[in-house]
This record gives sequence, C-alpha cells and structure tokens, in this order.
Amino acid sequence: MLADVVAQMETLYDPAWAESWDAVGLVCGDPAQDVRRILFAVDPVAVVVDEALEYGADLIVTHHPLYLRGTTSVAATTFKGRVIHRLIRNDVALYTAHTNADVADPGVSDALARAVGLSGELRPLRPAVDDPRRGLGRIGTLPSPMTLRAFAERAASGLPGTAGPLRVAGDPDRPVVTVAVSGGAGDSLLGTARASGADVFLTADLRHHPASEFMEAEGGPALIDASHWATEWPWLADAAERLTSALAAKGINVEARVSRIVTDAWTSTTPYSPPRAP
Repeated sequence: MLADVVAQMETLYDPAWAESWDAVGLVCGDPAQDVRRILFAVDPVAVVVDEALEYGADLIVTHHPLYLRGTTSVAATTFKGRVIHRLIRNDVALYTAHTNADVADPGVSDALARAVGLSGELRPLRPAVDDPRRGLGRIGTLPSPMTLRAFAERAASGLPGTAGPLRVAGDPDRPVVTVAVSGGAGDSLLGTARASGADVFLTADLRHHPASEFMEAEGGPALIDASHWATEWPWLADAAERLTSALAAKGINVEARVSRIVTDAWTSTTPYSPPRAP
C-alpha cells in the first residue's frame, strides 16, 4: 500500500529534517491504494506526469515540491492544478522528499559526490546540529590529484547533460585533491566551503556578486557552477534503490524507474558575440 511506501520513505528521509519553509511528504494519493510501480524524478512537471502514465506508475516521487509556497486552489487553470487533476484522475500519487533528502545520510550530496568521482569517506560540509553524520553538502577526495581543468571535465562527464555547460572560476592548472559539493543552490555555503580547506567547491545557481567577491579573496577554493537539476538528479537512483531494497526486506515488492527526462529550466544556449572595439 501507499502508506507502507510513505512510511519507508520517511524512515530514510525523515520529514523532521526538512527546513521549516519546506513542503515535503504526500501531496496527493490515497494511503490505502496499491503501489506496484514508482517513478522517481527531480521536478513534478507535466512531462514527468506523461512518463508516469506511460510507465503505469502508481506513485511519483520527486525531489522538488509542487506547492512549495502553498496554495488556496488546485483549479486546472494553472499548470500545477492541471498536474494535480491528472494525477487524481489516473490514481497516481505524488510524494516529495526535498531538504530532508538534502541532509540525509546518505542523501543528495552523497550521490553528487560519487557522480563527480569522489571516493572513500564523505563528511558533511555543514553538519546537522543534532547529528554530525547528516548535514548539507559533502567533502571528499579524489583517488589521485588532478588539475581543476581535468576535474571539471570529469564532473561534466559524470553529471547528466543539460543545455548549459559547467562554469568554472579559478586557475585551470590548479591541483585538486579535496572537493566540496552541494546539490542544488549553494550560495549559502560559500563561506563554509572556504573554511573547509577544499580545493574546489562544486554546486549550482551561484550568483554573480557572491561568486565574484568570493574569488577576489585569496586562499579559497575554485568554483564550479553546474545545472541545479543536474546536481540533484544522481540522487534519484540512490533513493530508488534504497527504497525498493528496504521494502523488499519487508516482503513488499515494487518496481522503480528513474526518469531521464531533462527538466532543467534552460533548454538551449547562444554564444555571445565578441566584444566590440571602443
């Protein structure tokens, strides 16, 4: 039943770990309904619902919430309302694990760290107050030193492709051994990344002014800015495997698929023209 799947998800990714502003948990669905197939995706958007219906999913698990800021209406006059209507009409439940999955052990940043080539023990970049094994971001090491250029290439090959390239700030020939990562927007962790002693900090959604000021100060790590969607996508396979294995141990067998549809907001790039002479 859906109730069993939700209970297991909340054992793996306790809703109590979520930020106070977050919206996690069951969005729609009858706890008594049967669940045989689950689709994991980053975003609860229309194309993901299309895939879920084609797959015959009974449940969609997404990282991002559908209604992060709440709502007073689920009318089908908006895309979010239409998503809810389609899910209910087709008996498909929707469940979200967001910031509680970010800080889990293992969680979103563990999967990101492995995807870009970190090996060995990982530790939180900003440990949780109540449990130092959990927390935001991760720090780890590469199997052997490499240049920032080579690490950026390795990261690009390990992450799912999106329209935009990785953006790199720092000397391309700088040696890299220790790497800090954080799935999703990482502006708030810039100071923590500097204090960590990492050689490079890989995250997403870095804004111009914080990144510029960070790079002007000496002694900090290089920066790599990736797609928000791409830094969180690796977690889906880990979450799917952990959930299905835990359920199977209890005699509950479900099938899971990870959506490979790229739902990053940016769909193409256009190079800038060369600067004009003054």
